[in-house]
Amino acid sequence: MHSIRTVLAATDLSAFARHAAGRAAMVASAVGARLSITHVVNGGGLNALRHLVDVGTGDVAERLIDEVRGEVRELVDEIDQRYGSKAEMHLATGSVLSELSTYAETIDADLLVLGARGTSVVREWLLGTTTERMLSKTTRAMLAVKQMPHENYQRVLIPVDFSPRSADALRFARAVAPQADLILLHAFEVPFEGKLRYAGVEDDALAALRVTAKREAVEKMNELVDAAGLGDAGVRRIVLHGDAAATILTQEQEQDCDLIVIGKRGLGLLEELLLGSVTKHILAQSNGDVLVTDRGFD
Repeated sequence: MHSIRTVLAATDLSAFARHAAGRAAMVASAVGARLSITHVVNGGGLNALRHLVDVGTGDVAERLIDEVRGEVRELVDEIDQRYGSKAEMHLATGSVLSELSTYAETIDADLLVLGARGTSVVREWLLGTTTERMLSKTTRAMLAVKQMPHENYQRVLIPVDFSPRSADALRFARAVAPQADLILLHAFEVPFEGKLRYAGVEDDALAALRVTAKREAVEKMNELVDAAGLGDAGVRRIVLHGDAAATILTQEQEQDCDLIVIGKRGLGLLEELLLGSVTKHILAQSNGDVLVTDRGFD
C-alpha cells in the first residue's frame, strides 16, 4: 500500500490559506505524515520597497520579514494547538512559484496543499494564479482546499477514465482519506453520438449503443478496482451517460462528497492541455476540495 510521508502547506496568511493549513494538518495527522508550512515573501516587492525607503530610516524590508515570520509562527502554533500537529515552519524570499517548487523538491513532499478561492465571484481563479501555475508546473499531487476543515474526509468522489492514472488516483485517494467511502465515477458518451444522430441514426439504435458502452465501462470499472487491490469494502461504483464535467459536479452534490480526486491528464482530448479542461472546470466549479494527481507515489 502506498503512503504519504510528507505534506507541505503553502500559506499567504489569508483565510483561505489558513483553511488549507488546517486541512494539511488534519491529513498529516490521519496518515502519520510529516507536516511543513511554508510562506514565500515576494522578492520583487521587497526590492522595490528598499528602493523607495530612505537609507536613514533603517532596513524596513528586514523588519517586514521579521513581522511576517512572527505571523507565520503564530499560524503554525495555532495549527499545532488545534490539530495536535508538530508542524515545521519554513520562510523564504523570492519568486513564489520557484521557491515553493524548490522547497517541495527539497523535502520531497508527497502532497502540496494550497488554499482555493471558492466563492462564485472568483471561481475562475484559485489563489490568484499561484495554484493554477503550480498545477501546470509540478508533478506532485496538489490539494486545493475550499472549505474550512471540520473533520476528516468522509466521502471521496473519484472520476476515472480507465487510463493508467486512474488506478493511481484511486490508491492516492485511499492514502489521503484512509477511512472515507470511495465513490468511483465514470461518465461516458457514445463516440460521435451527435454526428450519428445528425446522420439519421434511430434513437433505438443509439440507446443500444449506450447499453453496450455502459456494459463495457462497468467491466473496466471492476477491473480497475481489482487492479488497485482495494476490494469492495467502502467502494462504490457509478457509471453514467453524460458530459464528464457536468456529471462529476452533479454527483458531487448527490453523493454528498467532501473531496474530489481527479487526474491532471487523461485520455483523448484531455491530453491536449497540460491541465485537462475537465480538471480545470472541476477546480473552478466544485463546492468541495479537489485533489489533483499526476503520478503514482511509493
